[in-house]
Amino acid sequence: MVETGFVPFVLNGPGINYRTNDNLKFLKNSAKLIMPIEDSVTTGIENLKMLLETNPKQKITITGYALSDETNNTTFDNLGLARANDIKNFFASKGILENQLNTKGVILDKWKMNADTLLGPADYKFEAIDSTSTANSTANDEWSILKSKINADPLILHFNTNKSSEKLSVTEKQKVTDIAKYAENVKDAVIVVIGHSDNVGNRDSNIVLAQKRADFSKDYLSKNGIDNTRIETQSKGPDEPIGDNNTAEGKAANRRTVITIK
Repeated sequence: MVETGFVPFVLNGPGINYRTNDNLKFLKNSAKLIMPIEDSVTTGIENLKMLLETNPKQKITITGYALSDETNNTTFDNLGLARANDIKNFFASKGILENQLNTKGVILDKWKMNADTLLGPADYKFEAIDSTSTANSTANDEWSILKSKINADPLILHFNTNKSSEKLSVTEKQKVTDIAKYAENVKDAVIVVIGHSDNVGNRDSNIVLAQKRADFSKDYLSKNGIDNTRIETQSKGPDEPIGDNNTAEGKAANRRTVITIK
């Protein structure tokens, strides 16, 4: 059984409520849209594109319909699904991202028709956005940004020869605060403390000295709210200088620990 009349093209979801009496059409037994598409339908699709561009997590499910007495000559499971896929391809041709479009197909006993043409045999459901997932994604972005900030300009503690100091500048204290904040909110975070030395004395002694500096820095961080079981220490000794060991300034620069997020 078929019905006559018209089927409106409707896009109704968060941020959009578009309706026109024109619609997409299919010939009976065909999975291909009848071209050209009415301008009013194209306008609705353009509005949908703008909405989805500003809401990248929003997805639409296109449900295509077919009649039980139609013949499916496609590779899809049913003709309704094939029609949904053709509509999806048309939406994509208008600039809508395919990963925001899902498809499904349904077989019915009747649909509105004009002669041998099905009128708008599809509907469009806006899937609910998981607010918890969105919030978690936003939070993950926040901690990823903080980690990048910490590692791009790491906390570097400098030491006098054979000595260490807890006198930190305001900037250094802020970096400690950032590391503590990251570790508190990212439960699998690992802080890496690498000790370095100048080249005064033999290498083995400098390896031991640089390790002591790393251990001192670990202790300092643990006193400032960071679980010491999540802090790894290493010693590079004199092997990775950043300053000229032939000058006092260069040697001072090399006596350091560098603290980053793994």
